[in-house]
Amino acid sequence: MSENKNLDPAKPMSAEDLRMQMLQREMEEMDKDRRLKAIEEEKHADFAADFLKKHVTEEEIAIVRRLVANAVKAGKFEAMVYSFPSELCTDSGRAINSGDRDWPSTLQGKAKEFFDRYQTYGKPQGYKLKAMIINFPGGVPGDVGFFLNWAPDKA
Repeated sequence: MSENKNLDPAKPMSAEDLRMQMLQREMEEMDKDRRLKAIEEEKHADFAADFLKKHVTEEEIAIVRRLVANAVKAGKFEAMVYSFPSELCTDSGRAINSGDRDWPSTLQGKAKEFFDRYQTYGKPQGYKLKAMIINFPGGVPGDVGFFLNWAPDKA
């Protein structure tokens, strides 16, 4: 940024100096946005690596139990117990979004593990599990939510 060479306080800063200040501010904003985007991309990559390569932890199971307990305390029969980016499904969430009965076959990583745990432990105990796309950033499927339900069957 150029210095205001005018030392007379009665004269305003030159238009060029003002434009340079604005340009520098815009450049700083763009740099800040670029850094934030890089941080977000790194977080997403770390989540995806953890999601695809690691197993469901006891802490994650405890979180599911707490979410269910809180829903029960609130008088609800359903709770969203897990969410993840739809791009981590083999079809980017298309089967879930269209209600395809074969949606579980598109799961991988921790989502598949959670579904398998549901099949082994939850379903025999009378729970139901549904998967839904819970947001649509830019009009495309965003995150998948797993909803655990314990409502009585309707007669």
